[in-house]
Amino acid sequence: MADSKMMVSFGEMLIDFVPTASGVSLAEAPGFLKAPGGAPANVSIAVARLGGRAAFIGKLGDDEFGRMLAAILRQNGVTDAGVVFDSGARTALAFVTLRADGEREFMFYRNPSADMLLTEQELNLDIIKKASVFHYGSISLIAEPCRTAHLRAMEAAKEAGAILSYDPNLRLPLWPSAEVAREQILSIWDQADIIKVSDVELEFLTGESSVEDEVAMKLWRDNLKLLLVTIGEKGCKYYTKDFKGTVDSFKVVQVDTTGAGDAFVGAMLSKLVQDLSALQDENKLREVLSFANAGGAITTTKKGAIPSLPTEGEVLNLMQGA
Repeated sequence: MADSKMMVSFGEMLIDFVPTASGVSLAEAPGFLKAPGGAPANVSIAVARLGGRAAFIGKLGDDEFGRMLAAILRQNGVTDAGVVFDSGARTALAFVTLRADGEREFMFYRNPSADMLLTEQELNLDIIKKASVFHYGSISLIAEPCRTAHLRAMEAAKEAGAILSYDPNLRLPLWPSAEVAREQILSIWDQADIIKVSDVELEFLTGESSVEDEVAMKLWRDNLKLLLVTIGEKGCKYYTKDFKGTVDSFKVVQVDTTGAGDAFVGAMLSKLVQDLSALQDENKLREVLSFANAGGAITTTKKGAIPSLPTEGEVLNLMQGA
């Protein structure tokens, strides 16, 4: 039976290496700082930092970086009993930079990394069955055996009564081709209850460079309780069976947008875990999404993903100040 207040996320946790100088290409970077990351792990830490109960399920290398990442989960109050270690593969690394032209550049080291090697047999089903919300991305669909483990974890969570939350978190360099990415990302679309996409992902999945309602509705499915499109500093759009609208974000001075989407999702799920009735109540949902927008906005004011994830006090201060 699902635990009434637990958010469980599934997928990759890795180390991002970010340049010590801003606005340079990876080749031009004079040096790099290591920053823990991986979208599903970021979301679990975001929930815990906002006072919620969260667990993370995934596989790390049995190496210095893997042990460090597991410790970061624990330090942030995230249950790590679903984390397993692989002595034959390394923890994934990613080099990430924001170039002067505003484009993000990624270079990944994972051939294969430990997260790709999680098997169905290694899943901690006890923790999955305690989830009231089960959250995941699409990177864990790229390769076997992790893909099969991912599908089984979704199935177990659904059977236990969890709400399924999906943020595709598109990383094209990791996929064999754009066509395969689109097809696989959409292959599990029909199982989710909540889906969040960015404006860039909306364009990628629909082939249309617009965030108008009729474009977003191409991604609507009858199984959905909530479809969200984040539109950067403009906030987010929401769609349910009964209502739709836009919630504005908050004006902040942006330093680094890394992790903003994960902070948004974590803040939203931390509220929905407490009260799922917001999915049917538009006023409640708008309050939840305003809270999520504030969480995302605060994350852009500092560098790195996990270090910049906000506390509940910080989010409420921003909302009250506005």
